[in-house]
Amino acid sequence: MATGVEIAGPRIRLRELAEGDAPGLERVYGDRDVTRHLTFPPRSPEQCADVVGSAMSHAAAEPRTIYLLAAVDGTDTLIGVGRLGIDEHPHSGQIGFVLRADTRGRGVGGELVRLLLRLGFEELGLSRIWGARSPENAASQRVMAGAGMVEEGRIRRHVRSWGAWRDSVVHAILDDEWQPEAPSDVRG
Repeated sequence: MATGVEIAGPRIRLRELAEGDAPGLERVYGDRDVTRHLTFPPRSPEQCADVVGSAMSHAAAEPRTIYLLAAVDGTDTLIGVGRLGIDEHPHSGQIGFVLRADTRGRGVGGELVRLLLRLGFEELGLSRIWGARSPENAASQRVMAGAGMVEEGRIRRHVRSWGAWRDSVVHAILDDEWQPEAPSDVRG
């Protein structure tokens, strides 16, 4: 599965980022509250357009190692971003996810993570998928635990974020631990 990724859940779907997504992406990446647990400060409209361009380039790469996907609602409005990067050892991948502030508390984050796991395990044949979070990000902790990801430990001074060193807490799930939900539409 190289380009044209689309994977649907009950309320959201993941699809390739497209040129027109930069303004929607800015509602996510441009929000200081949303980015406070990420490794970068709020992004400008130009930076969001660059992210979309980079995602489109990654989608065309062979072999593809980065899947930066738009999380959209039923009206195809961008409400977040999901990322799956294939590690140096191609049996493993790392996920990342972020949603607009107005989507919090509705279970959308859990659905986004489950869609990323489905992409990694069912479509790409990965053996292990992991994610890292800020130790202060309790919402991310709940989302990953709810998707079956096990907290594995803390990496001290893992990233430089907002001008200071920050630890990361790692969560992971293995393919034989993955519990897929009812099948839904997956196209690649």
